[in-house]
Amino acid sequence: MSNRILLVEDDAHIGEMLQQALTREGYEVEWVAEGEPAIRSAVLATPDLILLDLKLPDVDGLQVCRRLRAQSDVLPIIILTARSEEIDVVIGLDAGADDYVVKPFRLAELLARVRAHLRRPVRPSESEVMEVGNVEVNLAARRALVAERGEMALRPKEFDLLSFLMLHHGRALTRTRITEEVWGSKSDSTTKTLDVHIGTLRRKMLDGGASARIVTIRGTGYRLDPAESSDGRSASSGQDHS
Repeated sequence: MSNRILLVEDDAHIGEMLQQALTREGYEVEWVAEGEPAIRSAVLATPDLILLDLKLPDVDGLQVCRRLRAQSDVLPIIILTARSEEIDVVIGLDAGADDYVVKPFRLAELLARVRAHLRRPVRPSESEVMEVGNVEVNLAARRALVAERGEMALRPKEFDLLSFLMLHHGRALTRTRITEEVWGSKSDSTTKTLDVHIGTLRRKMLDGGASARIVTIRGTGYRLDPAESSDGRSASSGQDHS
């Protein structure tokens, strides 16, 4: 069965081009030009992924993103935007988007992002349960649990990111490797997306009582450490957490 994509784009030229390109790739595509119809369609048609332009004629795209995210924690949302400032990127991701692509974009890159969000990263076993510190990830159920605290509410890419870090815990992983494995891309925009997701995931792990810590390795990338050291200091002591 083909994956269903909801395309929200008010520019007729871009909308038609993307609809044709995505259809050629084998996706079922519904194209709408305004935010309110997009929100209604997301409820009725249950798409597998949404491509969302931020500049819409009726409702601000960020508001649409927030409302879509409120309906589903697991629906991948990629925002299309002409805004490339980092603050705009952070606002878009904080609104609930999983990724973003800046216009004008290369079609091949956008299609690669779509494929990455519609697939699960390769794992040793889909039935495997991984544990690092007091954090447990069930790959088959796609659930992340903290012992004696309960489930962490993670968006799809946050779950994929945590799973990948847990799979390679204790190892320094480059930004390039993480973005290629989790997002299927190594562009500058994707590494910015990674850094924002790392920040959000850190906060959720801290708030959820997780003992494992994501450490920033200067000039390299990130590492997941299982717990605090025996002397009571964080395992990430001395590392930059920016």
